[in-house]
Amino acid sequence: MNKTKIIAAIELGSSKTATIIGQVQTDENSFEKSISVIGVSAVESAGIKKGQIVNIEESVEAAISSIEAAERMAGHNLSSAFVSVGGAHIHSQNSRGVVAVSGVGGEIGVSDVDRVIDAASAISLPASREVIHVLPREYIVDGETGVKDPIGMSGVRLEVDTHVVTASTAAVKNLTKSLGEAGVNIDDLVFTGLASSESVLSDTEKELGCVLIDIGAGTTSVAVFIEGSLAYSGVIPVGARNVTNDIAIGLRVSLEAAEKIKIFLSSERKRSPQENSKNLNQDDLDVNALGITELKKVSKKTLTEGIIRPRLNEIFTMVRLELEKEQLLNRIPSGAVVTGGGAKTVGVVDSAKRMMSLPVRIGVPGGVVGLIDDVIDPMFSTALGLLIFGSKQDGEGAGGFKFPGKLSFKKPNLGLFGKMVESIKDLLP
Repeated sequence: MNKTKIIAAIELGSSKTATIIGQVQTDENSFEKSISVIGVSAVESAGIKKGQIVNIEESVEAAISSIEAAERMAGHNLSSAFVSVGGAHIHSQNSRGVVAVSGVGGEIGVSDVDRVIDAASAISLPASREVIHVLPREYIVDGETGVKDPIGMSGVRLEVDTHVVTASTAAVKNLTKSLGEAGVNIDDLVFTGLASSESVLSDTEKELGCVLIDIGAGTTSVAVFIEGSLAYSGVIPVGARNVTNDIAIGLRVSLEAAEKIKIFLSSERKRSPQENSKNLNQDDLDVNALGITELKKVSKKTLTEGIIRPRLNEIFTMVRLELEKEQLLNRIPSGAVVTGGGAKTVGVVDSAKRMMSLPVRIGVPGGVVGLIDDVIDPMFSTALGLLIFGSKQDGEGAGGFKFPGKLSFKKPNLGLFGKMVESIKDLLP
């Protein structure tokens, strides 16, 4: 017998507002979960700049349009959703908590884990900032490091190393208000980089060490995973829209025309070898065929090497400098995974390899079934990641905390017996 529930994910990005509705089925025998996408919608964003809301009314209208379209497709009305949060206001730091084990006979229980997480989250923050995630990296029991799940172990002293992600209180309030006026409550806020990692990174990559670079329209989110846990989070205030602006300035065309040219160049690699062979020796791009009348032809080499590549080099140089500052560059042998809408820009892999001296791949989201033809695309990595993240929360905020209590951490592994008990609890009225 399968247990079914409906969850939703909303991404309010700088270029698009995306809503995805999914049906999560849990096998009550194996406890395995499968996520089926039943509703998808993406509309052009309004009132959002560089990941932050700058006009409440416009953002509400875009959100309502996206939500209603997804609801019609899914045949289900949304009351709440998991929501991504990004922007240059996102900061992170690592923190440690220490408590004495209070269990009988020194056995560590759930209450001890809760207390040590609370201790680690008690960091000094200005009034203008608040915590959105407290993610355990490892537990330490009586000096024994590398413990992932201390429940049931015996000890006297329990410590935890955590990764704390904070956000601007004003940005969070604006996001909450915008979705509230659209008629949707927030189940949990999730950092964009963390959400994307759920859909594009493998467990092996996280364990070996890798960096996820999510290039959005207005910002680039960076998330570094070491030994399976998030070790660094940050946002760079440069994105794919800067590439469009550079093309518009360099060619003296409108932003709309520049976006068409960028998309056309980026989509060339998807064409068949026969089509590409025809254009192999043709450096000129006929922009009139794209409906652009402001100029006739432009050199592809000039576009890619003279305009697009310098901006991509700047983005990846900024990422490299951040990793060097945090002394993480030599701890990510799995390399870099580039995702987000900007990952489709022509030359992005070559530029990342050159600037960061790491192996690089494009991150395409996965882990879901259903209406996936339109969403298995790097631009939907965050939205699909939110859906996967939400499926793991069992109807609660991350780690068992209801929003707006924004502490979030993985629930300890309860084991087979614990899962059976939880299943029985779910069946009780």
